[in-house]
Amino acid sequence: MELREIFQIIKKRSKIIVLITLATILITAIFNFFILDDIYETHTTLMVSKTHEGGQTPDIQYNDILLNQKLVKTYSTIATSNRVIEQVIEDLNIEADPEDVKEKITVTSIGETEIIKISVLDKDKEFGVKLANATANAFMDAVVDIMKLDNVQVIDVAKLPERPVKPRRALNLAVAAVLGVMIGLGVAFLQEYLDNTIKTPDDVEKYLGVPVLGVIPSIDE
Repeated sequence: MELREIFQIIKKRSKIIVLITLATILITAIFNFFILDDIYETHTTLMVSKTHEGGQTPDIQYNDILLNQKLVKTYSTIATSNRVIEQVIEDLNIEADPEDVKEKITVTSIGETEIIKISVLDKDKEFGVKLANATANAFMDAVVDIMKLDNVQVIDVAKLPERPVKPRRALNLAVAAVLGVMIGLGVAFLQEYLDNTIKTPDDVEKYLGVPVLGVIPSIDE
């Protein structure tokens, strides 16, 4: 198929392409603005290290940083363990499934440091702040008891987020527009492929291999 033919098909089927694109954008907009809930993110940061002999914390050594980076998965497991989550539920005095609470919490390391970040995603931003701070407090108690660490400090407490992080409406609409165009083009070319009728003099020469001697025009009654 030549490039000229491709453009002719797009031009001929432009209505269906536009309709499908608009429908995709409209459906996405309805979901984004009327069905999907706003999700807010807040976080608290902590430094987890071990005080050396004599009760002093000397200059941070490179090996200590590497060790604590490797322990991030351990910290994440502790922060989302039943022991910590059940304590958080008790401290907040809420009725919630521990598994549902775990899904809201993520523990990551910040760069090449001994600092970890406990992030919380929730549609209620005020509850998210309480959950993040309560998780940090319960985690500190648990990690000191389990791993015998004695230098766990909160660097930043969770704060009330100003705007939601999900859904990303502008991005979703842009993706919907691109997807709609792609679907529209696919439908257009499928229709063209399934349409085996002859409509123009060029079609006669192309598919039948005979010259056109005359054309009867279409005249309205």
